[in-house]
Amino acid sequence: MRLCVGDDWAQDHHDIEVMDEAGQVLAARRLPEGVAGIGQLHELIGAFVPAGEDVEVQVGIETDRGPWVTALLAAGYVVFAVNPLQASRYRGRRGVSGAKSDGGDAHMLADAVRTDAHQLRPAAGDSPAAEAVKVLARTHKTLIWQRSAVVLRLRAQLREYFPAAVAAFEDLDARDALELLGKAPDPARAARLTRAQVSAALKRAGRRKIAERADAIVAALRSPQLGQPAALTAAYAATVRSLTAVIATLNEQVASLQGQVEAHFGQHPDAEIYRSQPGLGQVTGARVLGRVRRRPAPPPRSPAPPARRRSSRPGSYATTGSSTR
Repeated sequence: MRLCVGDDWAQDHHDIEVMDEAGQVLAARRLPEGVAGIGQLHELIGAFVPAGEDVEVQVGIETDRGPWVTALLAAGYVVFAVNPLQASRYRGRRGVSGAKSDGGDAHMLADAVRTDAHQLRPAAGDSPAAEAVKVLARTHKTLIWQRSAVVLRLRAQLREYFPAAVAAFEDLDARDALELLGKAPDPARAARLTRAQVSAALKRAGRRKIAERADAIVAALRSPQLGQPAALTAAYAATVRSLTAVIATLNEQVASLQGQVEAHFGQHPDAEIYRSQPGLGQVTGARVLGRVRRRPAPPPRSPAPPARRRSSRPGSYATTGSSTR
């Protein structure tokens, strides 16, 4: 017997629908988030489990993480993490209006599990160590993406009033660029920077070829360029100073979180296997570990019964020790 459950989740509640293999709706209810809600869900499902009968409970939900999903997996349910894009397509199969409701989504998820469980991805119950690596690697990657977005915004601001700074600094998220732009965020102050000040910033950033870089930066900052009115330049300079501070903070947190990623990944029992693959280091190996789908090992299979081959005498069979002939 199989029960199919659709779980449309929100921050504080879950809309649940229980469906049998024939597509008949057995129950629909809104449950609270947390311990009380998961207990009520077990009671709701248990009401449709005949005594002494094995029942497989399959749950469709649009996430593969969080305490609720962990509780579902711990209860022995098969959890299918339905991608939101998949869910929208299943929703389109039931109607063309595009109307969306919590109860309707719970019904859609239950029906999707009932009809297309073989096409959906079951969520794997990872070990706490693997989950910790996954959380850290995901957040580390997100911070890098956020830093890239802020750097692009900084570059766009500089092009509006200070294009020489874009030409002067190769990497706007580098320590030396952030320090110098923080000191001199407008063309007038940047033109007054001395070679000694620029060289000192480059040394603190750990750069090489200090003299060459300092000469190139000073020349670029003092080159002729089109400008903006003083009031507008001051406004742009204030935004650039804020953006450089944000990028500097993100740099610090990315580096700190990278250390945590490497430490947790290094303690995982499968770390050496991942690092042995070409091109995978500590951080990339942690990201791959977080994305690989792991399932528990299948139970051992019982030995195959001895094969039977047909005897030369009609109607009789003889037993052989091997099935390959």
